[in-house]
Amino acid sequence: MIVVVSCVEAVHGNSVSQVSTKYPYGVQQHNQSQSVMQVESRHGQPDMEREMVKIELVEGALAGQEADALVVTMGEVSREESGSLWSLPEDTIAWARQWIAAEGVKGKELELHICYRPPGIGARNLVVVGTGTQTDLDAKLAYRVAASAAKGLAVRPRDKVLYHLGPLDGDVAVAAVAGSRLGAVGQDLLRADKTLYAPQTIAWVGVAAEAVRRGQIHADAVALARELVNLPPNYLYPETFAYRAADVAVRCGLEVEVWDELRLRRENCNALLAVSAASARPPRLLVLKHRGASSRPPIALVGKGVTFDSGGLSLKPSTSMLTMKCDMAGAATVLATLQACAELNIDQPVFGFIGLVENMVSGASYKLGDVLTTRSGKTVEIHNTDAEGRLVLADVLDVALEYAPQKIVDIATLTGACVVALGTDVAGLMSNDAQWDSAVRAAADRAGELVWPLPMFREFDEQIRSPIADIKNVGEGRWGGAITAAKFLEQFVGKTPWTHLDIAGPAFLEKPKSYQDAGGSGVMVRSLIHLLENQG
Repeated sequence: MIVVVSCVEAVHGNSVSQVSTKYPYGVQQHNQSQSVMQVESRHGQPDMEREMVKIELVEGALAGQEADALVVTMGEVSREESGSLWSLPEDTIAWARQWIAAEGVKGKELELHICYRPPGIGARNLVVVGTGTQTDLDAKLAYRVAASAAKGLAVRPRDKVLYHLGPLDGDVAVAAVAGSRLGAVGQDLLRADKTLYAPQTIAWVGVAAEAVRRGQIHADAVALARELVNLPPNYLYPETFAYRAADVAVRCGLEVEVWDELRLRRENCNALLAVSAASARPPRLLVLKHRGASSRPPIALVGKGVTFDSGGLSLKPSTSMLTMKCDMAGAATVLATLQACAELNIDQPVFGFIGLVENMVSGASYKLGDVLTTRSGKTVEIHNTDAEGRLVLADVLDVALEYAPQKIVDIATLTGACVVALGTDVAGLMSNDAQWDSAVRAAADRAGELVWPLPMFREFDEQIRSPIADIKNVGEGRWGGAITAAKFLEQFVGKTPWTHLDIAGPAFLEKPKSYQDAGGSGVMVRSLIHLLENQG
């Protein structure tokens, strides 16, 4: 039996209430005498938590290494020969020159070829990935090259894949190792016939053991985030997310509190409760703690966890609603990052705060024109029930402030306006502190992930003022919607340095890329790990 510290009390008298779920992560029990939440361990249930892949270092000549495939790089043919292809044995190089000429290989960025039984190497297949005009791999390209090879090979099961991308150091090596694992992680969780198959073993040449260790931890965290985002909403909802978070916490040594609906009412989390009011699934708020070895104040990560968003009374059209299982990607990012913090044993204390709700439609729905009193005491006039994420975050940010964090990052699939502004590959970044903004951007650069700052001028504050409440939950019309949403959140962080990441664009891929399956991306997990590793 796993016992999770909680602040819940029984709402069913002295009896024990058991709630079974379709998601195989346990049975909730409320027990008034113990005042804890207990989550029963899984027995005989399918384990979707981790697909275990061994990542190892190999030594010795490449010619003698047996594997299903050897992955190498090559630069664009129009330039001088570059890439790890040209470090292979002479027989292989001679064959490669003939092959390139005969097949018209260009070596453009992420161009991929799988060649069967070339001479001079022990691997059955040689996988050649183009790097284009870039002769030295940076973190972004190293990740994508490795992930493209992994995805290209994942069409069928394989025992061992060997990666030789040349000598790689530091963050570039970590990104490459993570990519070699994540390219084969897809959205086929519930398919009988899988579409992607991870190899049993990934072997690396030319990287340090520490890079392999860190790269695997980064990859496992991203894989967790992707899995949670990809699960359908009848499997993953506030209660079952909480069960999963408890599993992660116990395994990794995190502390976790689970606030149930009664506790949320006692804490006056009225905005969060209003969003959840129409759903049959009760809300939850999670507090996760990685204590670290440092005595510094914690850094707070705050995640939006709308496990399904219908839009409420401001109902979304069906085409927009279909992918709204992904509206908890911020929550998944926070949980995944905390898992990595614990596994890396980073010094910096990191606390995670996750608000979990469904935004549904019923007679209990919150309404346009309602005025909500948030936990902080600020009043909010509702102009759109599909602008619900910021209401959830308003209360969760206020909870986070009570733990006196030195800095805050919130992560949310918050606005379609950010997608209009920056597209589907780039996360929007908004902040009240220039140094903290720069630190987050630098961490994203180290991970090879794309973020772009948006302005937080005072003029945008005017757009969220209400004549009958302190603020309203949308701006004026269509203009600057990503910024006015961030301005709303800024009302709830006080003077604490804070950065808001709007991941509405890159959190969920409608179509696959050469280096990633469609579905949840796990974007910003690796960036946040880099950020937290380098604090203090």
